Amino acid sequence: MDEHQLRIDLAAAFRCFARLGMHEAVANHFSAAVSADGRKFLMNRKWQHFSQIKASDLLLLDADDGEELAGHTDVDPTAWAIHGQIHRRAPHVRVALHLHPVYATAIACLKDPQIKPIEQNTARYFNRVALDTAFGGMADTAAEGARLVEALGDKSRLMMCNHGVLVTASTVGEAFDDMYTLERACQILTLAYSTGQPLNLLSTEVAEKTARDWEGIVDFSMAHFEEMKRILDKEEPSYAD
Repeated sequence: MDEHQLRIDLAAAFRCFARLGMHEAVANHFSAAVSADGRKFLMNRKWQHFSQIKASDLLLLDADDGEELAGHTDVDPTAWAIHGQIHRRAPHVRVALHLHPVYATAIACLKDPQIKPIEQNTARYFNRVALDTAFGGMADTAAEGARLVEALGDKSRLMMCNHGVLVTASTVGEAFDDMYTLERACQILTLAYSTGQPLNLLSTEVAEKTARDWEGIVDFSMAHFEEMKRILDKEEPSYAD
């Protein structure tokens, strides 16, 4: 996919998550690799509200620029620490979304932050989310970014305990749907916990089968994202400018 289309897709993801109420004031960042080695990537600039982001607003950055960009006025240091290290150290990650959505963050604040498999949305994440239990404040150093990449390991999702969540994927569409469903799963789990009744967990076999079934319908994720873009095309076409 060329840079122009990546810009449009990433801007669409920002607008959609703003509509869903999953933004965090003017914080949080998404990025998408442009170059084959992943080191050149697009990212939103510092302190711009998700609902206002256009394709042309996205910064084109180079993960090898180091200290020069760390002090750039348009680049949030926490975003540079996390996304710069992701695209420098994990070239297979083409898209990285970091959010503090309410329900996922609530689960991330539990002593046991695992997404328990109680229905098909939660089962999508069975044994497929890495946990980072070492929150130490704002992630604003290269060392902290590198630590988060290491914590992610071979998984595509990272539950950042006492913090938020990170989702990575091959395309913006897959990452969008994954983040949407992860938040929906955490909402369902939070509501189930709130009843005070014991959870009726799916068996290991059923949870694993359901997770594998999800992995086989990437076209579902892409269709979800394309439908959301069609809504934006009618109601907020400026995202593609």
